[in-house]
Amino acid sequence: MADNKKKTVSADSSNPLGTLVNLWPYMWPRDRLDLKMRVVWATIFLLVSKFVLILVPYFFKWATDALNGKLDMAGILPTFLLGAVALVIVYNLTRIAQVGLNQLRDALFASVGQYAVRQLAYRTFVHMHRLSLRFHLERKTGGLSRIIERGTKGIETIVRFTILNSIPTLIEFLLTAAIFWWSYGFSYLAVTAFTVWAYIWFTIRASDWRIGIRRAMNDSDTDANTKAIDSLLNFETVKYFGNEEMEASRFDQSMARYEKSATQVWTSLGWLNFGQGVIFGVGTAVVMVMSAIAVQQGQQTIGDFVFVNAMLMQLSFPLNFIGFVYREIRQGLTDIEQMFDLLEVDAEVVDKPGATELSIRQGGAIAFKDVHFAYDPQRPILKGISFEVPAGKTVAVVGPSGAGKSTISRLLYRFYDIQQGSITIDGQDVRDITQKSLRSAIGMVPQDTVLFNDTIAYNIRYGRPSASDADIAQAAEVAQIGHFITDLPDGFQTKVGERGLKLSGGEKQRVAIARTVLKAPPILILDEATSALDTTTEQEIQAALDVVSKNRTTLVIAHRLSTVVNADEIIVLKGGEIAERGTHAALLEKQGLYASMWNRQREATQAEEHLRQVRESDELGVVVRKPPAS
Repeated sequence: MADNKKKTVSADSSNPLGTLVNLWPYMWPRDRLDLKMRVVWATIFLLVSKFVLILVPYFFKWATDALNGKLDMAGILPTFLLGAVALVIVYNLTRIAQVGLNQLRDALFASVGQYAVRQLAYRTFVHMHRLSLRFHLERKTGGLSRIIERGTKGIETIVRFTILNSIPTLIEFLLTAAIFWWSYGFSYLAVTAFTVWAYIWFTIRASDWRIGIRRAMNDSDTDANTKAIDSLLNFETVKYFGNEEMEASRFDQSMARYEKSATQVWTSLGWLNFGQGVIFGVGTAVVMVMSAIAVQQGQQTIGDFVFVNAMLMQLSFPLNFIGFVYREIRQGLTDIEQMFDLLEVDAEVVDKPGATELSIRQGGAIAFKDVHFAYDPQRPILKGISFEVPAGKTVAVVGPSGAGKSTISRLLYRFYDIQQGSITIDGQDVRDITQKSLRSAIGMVPQDTVLFNDTIAYNIRYGRPSASDADIAQAAEVAQIGHFITDLPDGFQTKVGERGLKLSGGEKQRVAIARTVLKAPPILILDEATSALDTTTEQEIQAALDVVSKNRTTLVIAHRLSTVVNADEIIVLKGGEIAERGTHAALLEKQGLYASMWNRQREATQAEEHLRQVRESDELGVVVRKPPAS
């Protein structure tokens, strides 16, 4: 689908014509001749229907005069139409034809409007994925989805109502004004024009007043939806702390604000409709009185009186609808205001002009050179670190919490750009290559694996969408989860649930490993992939990771030091700087920070093992001695 480069309507715009101009490229797509022809035919039927509509009150007028013996259309109408019955039949046939033309117009334009909605929705979806990780970490998923949902509906409202209602109503008013001026004089035109002006002025003022109420209702709706989704995503946490009543209260508070605003919306709508009725009723009364006096004076026939009334009643329907159209357009603009704000957010990380594809020439060797980075300028995270991961080797980065370990993996993936220094892969700066080629060369096994709410096969195949079922099964075997999957009743078609919650932590990690195996990247990042697992599961997962990382350039971000003892080099971070580096044995000999962390973790592991033995001994009646202090 072609990416449309035209600037979209501003969220703050309140000019329907300006909206139409900005949306026109979506309704007149350059590469869709069929849609262009639909627009042309819809426009033709629109114009024809309006001319047919003007004939309806004329046939009504002529039928009335024929019944009254005052019809003087000989030589103008065909002979067979001079009778009252024939004119009544033609009058109703004309009404039916006008309705048919309108429906044909709407049917032709339906695909055009939906195409515009699809294009803008697609653009928004793509834009969301182009935005930086920082943006998504700061946004709330529930509120974001609601904004996009309402914005898409608002776009459809603007597209359909502007084309299908505003323009036809304008044409009808101009035709009515011309007929009144030509047939009955300037006074009829003046009263009708003033009535329409007053009607539109009142509608605009009242609708603008209602926009603030509508915006408050939308804010409350977004807030309630955000709280609901956030609460349901954290279902287990709510249960752990027994806070169902608190969550329900928070949700109800948002819904109470929504209830108040929604009530005001409907109340204000009632006042708006009443005011419109008064204005048009007074204007109609004035014109009808003028016509009645003219009939009494013999200047007009009863048919003219009926004709004037029919024209005004006919005009009242689109006028009433134009009020609705204006409200819907303004409310649609309000609904898409936040959506356009999203479209106007610039991506923090973008490919530079002329960015090239990453070329793995030396096995994917990684080099960090004097890298400085801070999420917030007031709080630097990395302070000039430099290290290399040779091709086919494994380098581990360890350190206390907050030392900047996970930041390294995010920078390598280019979720953020560094402020100083360089990060290269086979000598190519990651800022000079395309993000797509960079990320296709890297495989990630994160600490917290989040799966799609789909089948196990879908989640493994996500690593390489074109993979066959045999490839998926092979990847599962490498990740040591194949036997578990085949034992399930539905096998690879087993649903994993929301965020993969139907699987255990170890099972999710194995699925993540299988997904990375299927991707087969030359570079592998293991970001604390076993830190949330128990010791037994950790050992099993570590065995699978050792197989996967063999002969691959591997960067390990680790909390548990037992998982990195075989690394070719271990980098110890502290406060965003490299405190120590070397092999496991060399670092233990230094008796520095790494040795201290190793001893603490070993003591914790021994205590855990002792506790397990005590529990087992309680069942067997055996006394277990406390292990000696390290």
